[in-house]
Amino acid sequence: MGLAGERSPVSGGGFSENGKFSYGYASSPGKRSSMEDFYETRVDGVDGETVGLFGVFDGHGGARAAEFVKQNLFTNLIKHPKFFSDTKSAIAETYTHTDSELLKADTSHHRDAGSTASTAILVGDRLVVANVGDSRAVICRGGDAIAVSRDHKPDQTDERQRIEEAGGFVMWAGTWRVGGVLAVSRAFGDKLLKQYVVADPEIKEEVVDSSLEFLILASDGLWDVVTNEEAVAMVKPILDSEQAAKRLLAEASQRGSADNITCVVVRFLEQNNGMGRVTNNQAS
Repeated sequence: MGLAGERSPVSGGGFSENGKFSYGYASSPGKRSSMEDFYETRVDGVDGETVGLFGVFDGHGGARAAEFVKQNLFTNLIKHPKFFSDTKSAIAETYTHTDSELLKADTSHHRDAGSTASTAILVGDRLVVANVGDSRAVICRGGDAIAVSRDHKPDQTDERQRIEEAGGFVMWAGTWRVGGVLAVSRAFGDKLLKQYVVADPEIKEEVVDSSLEFLILASDGLWDVVTNEEAVAMVKPILDSEQAAKRLLAEASQRGSADNITCVVVRFLEQNNGMGRVTNNQAS
């Protein structure tokens, strides 16, 4: 799972073995000639517990950094000794460690590649969302659309301040950019801008209970043209997670998104009849 196919969208999905959630993804280069979006949807057994690991990685300056993050971030995370005992620390340390590995592995001096990472980890009744860059995580709780990540843009007051205190600058060049170059203020990679463009994730934890309906993770190819509320309204009636992700992708394409588009939908299932209802939907 990872790089979307040649020109046509790719999609897929599945269920957790414990029947607690279903997931689906859809990914397309869109109008771009190259594909720099990657995604990961993993359901792993870690120390006897079912763990869901979901991520959207939107590359820039080539696909190299995004592919590296996709291949290494979650593998590194589930090996972290504090993965269960202090999940937030484990995530923060793993993001930093994976970024260091990427910078060491990247011997190219030609183009400065980087990647966003918007990830969601499901452990027991906890949903832990970590974000670097401008891919975004949105949940539907009690029928409401709630952003559980913040887009890291250089013109945000605190981000601009952090960059300037590190000796960098933010300027307008078609959009606000770090050093006049990069339109995101946090990312993996970006070796030449690293002292300003950090890979420190902002982490938010949500309780998985009966009011939490689903999660959407997507690259800015979706969010550039679809609001959080619109995305939630589109997904709500579609019980099949893969179909829901495809619906978002189709809508973003129809609205003229100029970027690669990748969407991941995770639906939390009611334990009584949730599984049967969704399975029937898939079979129909």
